[in-house]
Amino acid sequence: MAKAALKKNAGSYQQIVVQFQKLRQEQQAIASKIGELEADSEEHDVVIDTLKDVDASRRCFRSVGGILVERTVGEVLPALQANREQVGVALDKLKEQLEEKGRELNEFKSRHNIRVQGEDENPKKDSKKKDEKTPGAGVLVAK
Repeated sequence: MAKAALKKNAGSYQQIVVQFQKLRQEQQAIASKIGELEADSEEHDVVIDTLKDVDASRRCFRSVGGILVERTVGEVLPALQANREQVGVALDKLKEQLEEKGRELNEFKSRHNIRVQGEDENPKKDSKKKDEKTPGAGVLVAK
């Protein structure tokens, strides 16, 4: 009977670990997407800043779905500004999702008493260690 209880506990422990890892992966995926969209946003800003001082009738080229299309600055600039706004809205939504996923992950950790290796349990203890300077710490000396 003890073996059956042990197997049941081991199975539930594994399920908790798998679910925790899944939550962390989801959080990392959201953070990765935020990084991509921030880079896109910065790229849009650079192009918009470059084109805003250019004559609206001047030719320019834009990549649409991997195809290079010839347009005028007057046609492209409003489209770029609209895309920039959409990227900003998407970024805001993803940041909210990231915060929610972080809260969900912390709640899951506390509910199941999960401690991750490498995370600080008592940051005050570590800050004392960092403040103390030990001679020769981190230096290799050949004898």
